[in-house]
Amino acid sequence: MKLDDVQRIAHLSRLELSQAEAEAVLPQLQAVFSLVEEMQAVDTSGLEPLAHPILFLRELAQPLRVDQVTEADHRSENMQSAPALQDGYFLVPRVIE
Repeated sequence: MKLDDVQRIAHLSRLELSQAEAEAVLPQLQAVFSLVEEMQAVDTSGLEPLAHPILFLRELAQPLRVDQVTEADHRSENMQSAPALQDGYFLVPRVIE
C-alpha cells in the first residue's frame, strides 16, 4: 500500500486528508491489511463456522440452559389484586389520545 492508495481510499470515503494526515494513516492501514493477509493465510478447511467467535473458548462461553418451565402458573392469583381486568390483562387509564 502506498500514499496514493490512502488518498484514493480517503476520496472514496468522502474524507479530506492532508498530506501529513495521509502519511500518518498509511502505517495504520498497512498494519490492517497485513493482519487481513495473515488471517487469510490460515487454512480453515474442515472447520465448522462458529455462531459467535467466543464459542471456541469454552470457559468464556455461556452455556445454554434447557428451555423448560420451572415455575407454576400463578397468573390468576396475581390478577386478583388488580383494580380492573379484561380478558386476563390489566386495564389502565389511557394516557395518549
